[in-house]
Amino acid sequence: MTTPVYLDNHATTKVDPRVLAAMLPWFGEEYGNASSRQHAFGWRAEAAVELARGRVARLIGAESREVIFTSGATESINLAIKGIVQAGTSRGNHVVTSAVEHPAVLDTCRALERQGVEVTVLPVDRHGRVAPEDVTRAITPRTVLVSIMTANNEVGTLEPVAAIGSLCAERGVPFHSDAAQAVGRVPVDVRTMNVTALSFSAHKMYGPKGVGALYLRSTRPPVPLVPQMDGGGHERGLRSGTLNVPGIVGFGEAASIALAEQQGEADRIRGLRDRLEAGLAAALPDITVNGDPSGRLPHNASITFVGARADRIMMEMKDVAVSAGSACGSADAGPSHVLKALGLAPAAAASTLRFGLGRFTTEEEIDYTIRRVVETVAAIRARMPKLEPA
Repeated sequence: MTTPVYLDNHATTKVDPRVLAAMLPWFGEEYGNASSRQHAFGWRAEAAVELARGRVARLIGAESREVIFTSGATESINLAIKGIVQAGTSRGNHVVTSAVEHPAVLDTCRALERQGVEVTVLPVDRHGRVAPEDVTRAITPRTVLVSIMTANNEVGTLEPVAAIGSLCAERGVPFHSDAAQAVGRVPVDVRTMNVTALSFSAHKMYGPKGVGALYLRSTRPPVPLVPQMDGGGHERGLRSGTLNVPGIVGFGEAASIALAEQQGEADRIRGLRDRLEAGLAAALPDITVNGDPSGRLPHNASITFVGARADRIMMEMKDVAVSAGSACGSADAGPSHVLKALGLAPAAAASTLRFGLGRFTTEEEIDYTIRRVVETVAAIRARMPKLEPA
């Protein structure tokens, strides 16, 4: 085993060697532009893109024409939320979302608020779950979009998206879900989820950074969407810009691997996650596992260590890579908005670490992590001033 041990697979994942092998030719001899339809270089690139599109579509139960390639989940989220809201201005200007969404969703909604859009932010329960009945009550005749994530990026809670999607369909309101943490990790089917739009990214599922996708329903009826970038009319006119052929090829390969291996991989990683949580609980008092205990991503462990600040643990445990929250919100020094929404006190939120296991995590690494966390937390707690009894 080598150190540091990488347990931050929510932030990003290592590119699978099989994915890298599939990508390499498209950096070298196959360098055509997929939009160059006058010669063989472009034809081969276009064929590779369409093969990858079909693979990505199959992973989420979609049709190929419903997959739009982007630069990543953040762009997909912006395209979906802004594009659907702008297309629906004749019907209304109200959006419903939740307090535990990724910053890509919440910041996009705040940007729309500055343009006069009304945004309702729903609370969650202590596990981070949105109640479908709260969504029902929040929808008004002027609601043009509901956006609730599929799985939380900090505590791993799986949201009741199928139920929310069903009630949105009954009310005729488009439903978008940020599925960046879920796709490739747990089964995702856009039909059973009743989603209008779904955002996700390759680098969360052992693919390359810089490429993502937006699923946009094309039937029952198709949802109107205003493009956010102009110039060239790529991707059915919805996302202009030269396609990242190597990245898209890698995305397709990562999707194909996930479809074939997802269940077995999830079972293995869940076993390692349970081993980590049990080992820490057996050796350390006063720790709490956050998130829904019965409906959580298999690779997620969000743990609060009372009496030991997360930043101090990470500073003294540089041989294990973990995080104190979303990598995309790491510039914000304040407590996690997700943990605050779950009702954690500021001190508890500041003492919470996120462990993200992955495809390449081993049992040896988990046992090493248990030892290092236990000795580090115990040492920090031992240095804390003891309160005199009253």
